[in-house]
Amino acid sequence: MSNYHIKNLEEYFQVYRKSVREPENFWQEVAEEHFVWRKKWDNVLSWDFSKPEVKWFENAKLNITENCIDRHLLTKGEKTAIIWEPNDPKEEALHISYNELHKKVNKFANVLKDHGIEKGDRVCIYLPMIPELAYAVLACARIGAIHSVVFAGFSSSALATRTLDADCKMMITSDGSYRGSKTIDLKGIVDKALEECPDVKSVLVAKRINSDVEMKEGRDEWLQPLLDEASEHCEPEVMDAEDPLFILYTSGSTGRPKGMLHTTAGYMVYTAYTFKNIFNYQNDDVYWCTADIGWITGHSYIVYGPLANGATTMMFEGVPTYPDSGRFWEIVEKHKVNQFYTAPTAIRALAKKNIDILDNYDLSSLKVLGTVGEPINEEAWHWYNDNIGKGKSPIVDTWWQTETGGIMISPIPFATPTKPTFATLPFPGVQPVLMDENGEEIKGNQVDGRLCIKFPWPSMARTIWGNHKRYRDTYFSAFENKYFTGDGALRDEVGYYRITGRVDDVIIVSGHNLGTAPIEDAINEHPAIAESAIVGFPHEVKGNALYGFVILKESGEYRNQDNLRKEINQQISEKIGPIAKPDKIQFVEGLPKTRSGKIMRRILRKIASKETSDLGDTSTLLNPEVVDEIIKNAL
Repeated sequence: MSNYHIKNLEEYFQVYRKSVREPENFWQEVAEEHFVWRKKWDNVLSWDFSKPEVKWFENAKLNITENCIDRHLLTKGEKTAIIWEPNDPKEEALHISYNELHKKVNKFANVLKDHGIEKGDRVCIYLPMIPELAYAVLACARIGAIHSVVFAGFSSSALATRTLDADCKMMITSDGSYRGSKTIDLKGIVDKALEECPDVKSVLVAKRINSDVEMKEGRDEWLQPLLDEASEHCEPEVMDAEDPLFILYTSGSTGRPKGMLHTTAGYMVYTAYTFKNIFNYQNDDVYWCTADIGWITGHSYIVYGPLANGATTMMFEGVPTYPDSGRFWEIVEKHKVNQFYTAPTAIRALAKKNIDILDNYDLSSLKVLGTVGEPINEEAWHWYNDNIGKGKSPIVDTWWQTETGGIMISPIPFATPTKPTFATLPFPGVQPVLMDENGEEIKGNQVDGRLCIKFPWPSMARTIWGNHKRYRDTYFSAFENKYFTGDGALRDEVGYYRITGRVDDVIIVSGHNLGTAPIEDAINEHPAIAESAIVGFPHEVKGNALYGFVILKESGEYRNQDNLRKEINQQISEKIGPIAKPDKIQFVEGLPKTRSGKIMRRILRKIASKETSDLGDTSTLLNPEVVDEIIKNAL
């Protein structure tokens, strides 16, 4: 089936039409031709969104690590599977071949088995971006244990909550981690978290920073000596298509985090197929996604998607600005990276730096650029396109979620014409619809509404761990027989989609629905402004008014803030209309962000509404200190 690799727009439409008209046949062909199965399925798909219940490739048997590792050994054994680039550029990078990965994963899997971990047990992984993180994830999958990776920047209370919720038996961590010029005491964070988690019986500790850590007798063990002694042979556990593969937590806008449960076969097929097409991956390319494996982007597009295609995938331990803001570009040059996938937050941060640094690096190896995590604003898109891609490398602005498992709407490079700020067209097999407040589908183009998906796709989460009712209520109750993404979107005259932000970030001002993303885009185009966030606050006449939090590029610039406010409002009036002008604009040093770069608008909404007595859980913020500064200077 040639459509495993879509080459032009005509072929995209052909493939897409087939995927919608005959979804079962379409996915059956992809699954049959590109993966190894211990037993084929009895039925491709059964589903009922009212329950909701979805099953793909029913009763098929497989192991995902056979598809990611073993089947490549004969033809690609010596090919590099993972390039590991350390935090400090002076430390040597590692090239891990498929043969070596096979041995490392098997040894790790045997260590897990020796510690009583069996199929279905949950293992919490709290590791920095070191090779052991990839080995641990794959070792769990090898033996049928369910991995729950927690990003190693979360606090001990966030770690404890997730460990308890998934009822994990084991924790895998390290003595610490490097992040730029800092070291972080991960083991200390784990020890504090485990005070609340008596069911965690064993803790395996990788050495990374060689610090003195306290090891608890009978519970904690150093990982390396166990790996050294373990056998490098481990038969993969035969899994059912719908057996759980992993739990990954996504912060709920209210209440406790949601443990999204992803299963085996559909997730594998979808992440592999999207990876191949959306990054236009060719056999000898070097692909780099800068995310952390602690997020869904890292699961799907550092580990499973690339390895299922026999790709060379990169893991980067560090940050974009250490030792200086040329670090990303130095790595691109050093490893001759062909596909580069990062977040708009990182692009905006680097765009603020001195552009001359780019002259030091050869970026000519780049073929495809990608963005993920939030809609990219126009200014950042152009900066990325002009300065990094030199106008030659298409930008895939990918829209998807932890819940979707894989990319849902995105250009396909060299096939879909790109358009700044638009995620463009749905991936084959994805059937998006826009809904109005009354639950009616909005037909036609040049419309906006709430983005829903009306038909299942293979990699969708099957439930929230331990709480199916919450899964149904959150995603399937707003619109009948539809998965509700929680996002607003508009569809332009040719059918391209633009994500306008979370629907809870759509503010109704004087009866007008205003998405925050376009207003922020307008503000960010001002030459003095680095970033902004818009929230609503109660207003006795308008119902809601807009409050803008704005970061300046240079604190000293534009000392006359009143003039600057006028210029911002003038710009918004021109771009969107006077209705979108904020009533209040506060200049701030920073915005409260989660570690994945999302702005915590819930906190900003409370500050704008002067409800600062209870800000909820701020433990997962990257920079909790900015909150106090914003409150102190609130208007």
